Amino acid sequence: MFKIEKVSQFKGKTLQIDFDGREPIFIHADIVFDYHISAGVVMSENAIEEVIRANDARRAKERALYLLDERDYSYVELFKKLEKNYDEDICFEVLNRLVELGCINDRRYSKKLAEHLCVTKKYGYYRAREEMRARGLPNELIDEALAEFEDDTHERLMLLIEKKYARYLCDEKGVNKVKSALVRLGYSYSQVNSAIAEFCEE
Repeated sequence: MFKIEKVSQFKGKTLQIDFDGREPIFIHADIVFDYHISAGVVMSENAIEEVIRANDARRAKERALYLLDERDYSYVELFKKLEKNYDEDICFEVLNRLVELGCINDRRYSKKLAEHLCVTKKYGYYRAREEMRARGLPNELIDEALAEFEDDTHERLMLLIEKKYARYLCDEKGVNKVKSALVRLGYSYSQVNSAIAEFCEE
């Protein structure tokens, strides 16, 4: 058992808790208030560890909300960010709570990301799928989100050729260069051949 000798300001809203016979701990003021921590209180090591864990969970949640304020993340993507600094069980606890609150929604995120990749970046199905998998999204949500843009693939490809690659289609070397570039963007070889042939005919 350890008796609290002093609770003092450390930095900002972080307080320093000094014990008799133990190293001090640094805890947010809200957690200190929630656990009724004050000078003279006697705590067991388990109780102290519980306070530290609650403080870590609070910090992890604040970090997650800060990241989500910058942009959307998938559950897996945000988990990987948090697990660099926090225990696995805290990461699960925090992220599951954020899912309940609607702050993390993989279906919503996958739809928004698919639109960005297909419409804004003009990626084909294969490149878009690869990018979405890298963000930790499950296959079923990726396929569901990308399905909305399948019908527009040929139109996007034709627009891309017209705006970015038309000037290279003057000889065989240029055509091959364009084909390679479009395949790297995630379009299938048959889609690329068909679009280039149609564009050249027009």
